[in-house]
Amino acid sequence: MKRWEENIREVEPYVPGEQPQETDIIKLNTNENPYPPSPKVYKAHAELEVGRYALYPDPAASDLVSALERYYGLEKGQVFVGVGSDDVLSLSFLTFFNSKKPVLFPDVTYSFYPVWAQVYRIPYECPALDENFCIRPEDYERENGGIVIANPNAPTSISMPLDQIEKIVQANQDVIVIIDEAYVDFGGETALPLLDKYENLLIVRTYSKSRSLAGLRIGFALGSRRLIQALTNVKESINSYTMTMEAIRLGAASLEDEEYFRSCLDRITATRDRVKGELEKRGFACLDSRTNFLFARHKDKLAGYLFEELKKRKIFVRHFGGDRVREYLRISIGTDEQMGRLLEALDRI
Repeated sequence: MKRWEENIREVEPYVPGEQPQETDIIKLNTNENPYPPSPKVYKAHAELEVGRYALYPDPAASDLVSALERYYGLEKGQVFVGVGSDDVLSLSFLTFFNSKKPVLFPDVTYSFYPVWAQVYRIPYECPALDENFCIRPEDYERENGGIVIANPNAPTSISMPLDQIEKIVQANQDVIVIIDEAYVDFGGETALPLLDKYENLLIVRTYSKSRSLAGLRIGFALGSRRLIQALTNVKESINSYTMTMEAIRLGAASLEDEEYFRSCLDRITATRDRVKGELEKRGFACLDSRTNFLFARHKDKLAGYLFEELKKRKIFVRHFGGDRVREYLRISIGTDEQMGRLLEALDRI
């Protein structure tokens, strides 16, 4: 090793789901929304002035922030926006987890959490989910430097009830507790009612799943003014202009069409519940999903084998390593037609 190499920060990077560029595939591996954005987003996009791209965007993303404050009934200074929820979560790790005590998050959860902890040199511990892949609140009633919980959890798809979330927050009022609600719109129970009670609670959400805007990269945090100001200060110390003009305008427009938003959610959850039943008829066991995906295990066939056989048929699902989940497939919910083709393919394997 050369001496200068000793100064390189070595990390094991996060590996995202495959993003194949072919058009003749069925893509059920990264939990994107199978339906297009709201017609109001299309209209707002058509009205964008390309000539304004010569200027910097609003560093405060004021129009988007104000729209989110109105939508969620929050006061000025309680919303932070970033380049997808990954950006918001990463900045949150950097901003809020600065003690020598370990941050806590489950052993089976979003695999970006340990990566950020490694990048920022944050100690962490991973309390094990129980035998049913559920979080035990009592496991988080110990000394720690902060807590991160995805609710509903990914990749398990299981949602915690609000009273259990509050039990964890109530027992940890000396540290920051982050609830990652990327999938909550598909049937989970939000922690929003707790924001007025706990200043140390931060909720993080995304436009990538329920709002059909994964390609636009919009995430946001909801919390007390103190937490949001701290996040803003760190962001401004790294990059003032994180949100593009398109993201600001189209993100705000998406919030203006509640009827379309709810109709897409209803279609996805109806398809999810129907396909769960169809998979169970075919020998799969599926966890109780409150997300836009199913976490499924076949009684006889190995998950790795099914993953490869589906891929040969140009159907992409997600397969994880790790002892506890290696026999599960995570299957994003697509359109009824896409899910029908998935079931037909499984019948042939």
